[in-house]
This record gives sequence, structure tokens and C-alpha cells, in this order.
Amino acid sequence: MSEELTSYKFACVVARFLEEKLAKNISILNISNVSSFADYFVICSAQTNTQVKALTENLTDKVKITFSRLPIGRENDAKNRWNLIDYGDVVVHILHQDERETYAIEKFWNHAFSIPEKTWLEESKEYSEYEDVER
Repeated sequence: MSEELTSYKFACVVARFLEEKLAKNISILNISNVSSFADYFVICSAQTNTQVKALTENLTDKVKITFSRLPIGRENDAKNRWNLIDYGDVVVHILHQDERETYAIEKFWNHAFSIPEKTWLEESKEYSEYEDVER
């Protein structure tokens, strides 16, 4: 893949990586017009603390292998209820579903533009582990 990896493309691929590992309610918010610290948030839910941790570890490993890219920062609470992975231009929030409902990040950032699932799936299709599967 010779094309330059834009922050938009990277956010779409991150969302796909999470989706393929069964993350729930994935959202991509374009915050570039309302924030100076990142271009996109990728937000997803998990049903258990163990799944939050597993999604976090899987994503960082997959991004490292695929793009040779490490996060510039990572944060998590002691119980793995909300993990944050900061790639600079893209910040990933992996939350337990209860925390997702409580903190309602999308409502706080409601002035940001949301990327539809169909769009980010199409944009990231060449990075799919499941090339022949219809969605």
C-alpha cells in the first residue's frame, strides 16, 4: 500500500481492527474543526473489563505490525473500564459499555462530525482479515 496514510484513513482502519475483534458500537468522530489536539476519536464499547484490555492490546499490536506505529501515550483505569490509546492525530477510547453510557463522549463532542459505519468499512476494506465475507 503505497498511498500516504492520512489520519482519516488511519481512524477508519483502527475502527475496522476493533470491529473485527468484536468491539461494539464503534464511532468515529472528526474533531479536527473543534479540537487542536487530535483529528479523530475512535470510540467503542466492550462488555467486560477483560474484553476492554484485550481490545486495547490487540489494537496496539495490530497497529504496530501493520503500520510500524506506536502510541505516543496510553492511559487506563486500574480496572480496565476505560482505556485510551493516543496516536497523536487519532485518539482511541475503548470503554466498558457502562462507562460508555455514563460518560457519553459522543454527546459531549456532539458538534463533531460522525463518520458513518458504511463509510469507514468501505475506506478500510483492504485491511480486512476477512476479505471474502459479506457484511
